[in-house]
Amino acid sequence: MKILLAPDSFKGSLSSVQVCEALRVGVERVLPDADCVALPLADGGEGTTEALVAAGGGHLLRRWVTGPLPGGPPVQAFFGLLDGGRTAVIEMAAASGLPLLRPEQRDPRHTTTYGTGELVAAALDAGARQLILAVGGSASHDLGTGLAQALGVRFRRTDGSWMDAVMTGAALAEVADVDVGEMLPALAECSMVLAADVDNPLLGPTGAASVYGPQKGATPAIVNELEAATAAAIGPIERACGRSLRDLPGAGAAGGLGATLMGFLGATPGSGIDLVLEACGFEAHLAGASLVLSGEGRLDSQTLSGKTIGGLARRCSQAGVPLVVIAGSLGEGSEALYSMGVTSMVSLVPGPMTLEAAMAASPALLADAAERVLRLFLAADPQTP
Repeated sequence: MKILLAPDSFKGSLSSVQVCEALRVGVERVLPDADCVALPLADGGEGTTEALVAAGGGHLLRRWVTGPLPGGPPVQAFFGLLDGGRTAVIEMAAASGLPLLRPEQRDPRHTTTYGTGELVAAALDAGARQLILAVGGSASHDLGTGLAQALGVRFRRTDGSWMDAVMTGAALAEVADVDVGEMLPALAECSMVLAADVDNPLLGPTGAASVYGPQKGATPAIVNELEAATAAAIGPIERACGRSLRDLPGAGAAGGLGATLMGFLGATPGSGIDLVLEACGFEAHLAGASLVLSGEGRLDSQTLSGKTIGGLARRCSQAGVPLVVIAGSLGEGSEALYSMGVTSMVSLVPGPMTLEAAMAASPALLADAAERVLRLFLAADPQTP
């Protein structure tokens, strides 16, 4: 019996590779001879580099870069090289991600994407000219100005003075002019794909500050402050780029970084999960499979748009292969996934427990849940193996 193990990571707990191993343990308790094919997935957030490097036979390079907090300790981040070094996969979460901050440090007015820009520069130095930037899991709302600054873009205040400090969300309110004359020359030779799991515009009730600011530590008052600062800064950025950016789908990704990348670098937005599924040859692996077993930290209404499970469900439904998802929590709106092709959703936890306890025990809990799924699956069709 062929079973595809195709989970996302459980953020803050297990990588998608580790989730695959835990699922395999549970499956083999029931079917020791099962043909388990591990396909670790990601949707443009944490784990995307690892998934693409695993699928493409690439390798990782590590660099010390600026962390999410300017002036804070540097972080050892990484990027992946594929296609003999021609393609680089850069994961924003590795340098500017929310998990790099303690809860009390989370305030998108004071965080930056500068370290992600340093990773882009390092990838260029390594010879890559095709860039895939996975932008999920960010801690920032600086409109990508920190990243742009690390690549040579300069920002000026209304009084004509240069903004030489590392750019943050709060600094957006001061931006009056943008100079792109000193951007790294290698950028002119590059193409970039923006691997995102969202298609939000930059501003408004479905924009970056309103929807994602609270996840990054923003109170309602801070959301309003960021919205006003972003509205002020996008005008000078659009003038420098010579095009309107604010309403483009995906402009609101990663605290507005999507808008800046599409403007300054001509990035093409793309679905993170679609990129990963194509790279790992999902369609070929799906052929002959009896079951796809996946996992996700949380399923809710956001899962419907650009997330791993949504992309997976469409393909499994088209192929007529059952898809069962083991989730850390089932939130409001998750029931809509049934109409997209999810066969069943199973809770990771067997009973009440704290988040901390569930995260600590997640490998064992995943294995137990996978075992329960397999026993029920076989009971429904005892002839399947």
